[in-house]
Amino acid sequence: MEKKKIRLNKTQFLILYFFLFSFLGWLLETIFCVFKLGYFTKRGFLFGPICPIYGFGGLILIMVLSKYKKDNLKLFIYSAFIFSAFEYIVSYILEAIFSMHWWDYTGEFLNLNGRIGAFYFLAWGVIAIVFINHIFPFLKKKINILLSKIPYKVQVAILRLLCSIGSIDTIASFIRYKL
Repeated sequence: MEKKKIRLNKTQFLILYFFLFSFLGWLLETIFCVFKLGYFTKRGFLFGPICPIYGFGGLILIMVLSKYKKDNLKLFIYSAFIFSAFEYIVSYILEAIFSMHWWDYTGEFLNLNGRIGAFYFLAWGVIAIVFINHIFPFLKKKINILLSKIPYKVQVAILRLLCSIGSIDTIASFIRYKL
């Protein structure tokens, strides 16, 4: 009799994806800034190497917008508008809570209050198409292969560790910026 292998449930996968996308977003931002500025600069709100805005963005893509995978025009348009609105709202909330700006597009073409701009509006649409059609399927396949080699209890322990570290980092960062 073959024993059925226990797998992460949908929520656990989403938590794993959140941390993976948050890290990849931080990495993308860091590399972009190294090329733009010529030196390393700390990116993001948290102490650790993650940018949660990218984690939430990735989840929005796979949970809401992946249904447009076969229609790149709709995926582009919806993503450009949704992520520009998301970026605007997050910028507004962070400024309201912490009286700080984590990004400022004031000098950029067609910016709106320095929170969003035309370049990033277009970039979000392109990134969504590349992410949904290429990056996510590749990552999903590699993650499934990797997880098949790790015992379920270890997978759950890693998720709990990530959640604990993420929570501590969020609280510590909140305290850092509020004090």
